Amino acid sequence: MTLRVLIADDNPVVRAGLAALLSGHDDITVVAEASDGRAAQEAAERDRPDVVLLDVHMPGVDGLAALPHLTPLAQVLMLTYSGEPETTLEALRRGAAGYLVHGEFTVDQLLAAVRDASRGRPHVSPTATEALLGHLRGTGESATAHDNDPNMTQNEGPYPRTSSQLQRNVGQSTPLGAHLSAREAEIMDLIATGLTNQQIAAACFISEKTVKNHINRIFAKLHSTSRAEATAKWLGTAPRERR
Repeated sequence: MTLRVLIADDNPVVRAGLAALLSGHDDITVVAEASDGRAAQEAAERDRPDVVLLDVHMPGVDGLAALPHLTPLAQVLMLTYSGEPETTLEALRRGAAGYLVHGEFTVDQLLAAVRDASRGRPHVSPTATEALLGHLRGTGESATAHDNDPNMTQNEGPYPRTSSQLQRNVGQSTPLGAHLSAREAEIMDLIATGLTNQQIAAACFISEKTVKNHINRIFAKLHSTSRAEATAKWLGTAPRERR
């Protein structure tokens, strides 16, 4: 099957370079190009691509504004020079299938990211990951170590601290947090930010299976049956139980 790709970038040189690179492979065809978010949406509705390569900063409708309109139509892979943590997190929240920063991937890695995006497999480049993890931890530092995990693959990395820790200190300072391991607390923090399992896996370089395993254990320990219930308890906004 040939993958249909739409390239949305306001720089014509970048568009031309990407189009030439991708079109040189038999399993990929560039069906359209766009210079802003509005044009990208129109092209996606017309040409029905499998994957959209989307820049963040574009005149008129930018990439973030266009994302909610594009994600129902195709897998969207952010391809940009912007590695700011707020931008990265917002793109993932709005449904981006991955986030690549120019200069941090090889041709082969880009091709793999496009092919994987069509299958719903996310890719996040190093600067975006470091910025995201630093922002979520609230320290500006990336995680440096992780526990042994039988479900973790060779390429899986550390879990981040998250922005919910900017709102509260539940995880390490209350009896609730004491029930969770450090790893489970980190995953619960990510859940509290509103990220999906796929987005958590992308941000942390772990498998969705590992994420699901952690969530099952978290729900059991927090006596919760949903993400909303677990988040309310974790953030301290759930009604107190009467004894």
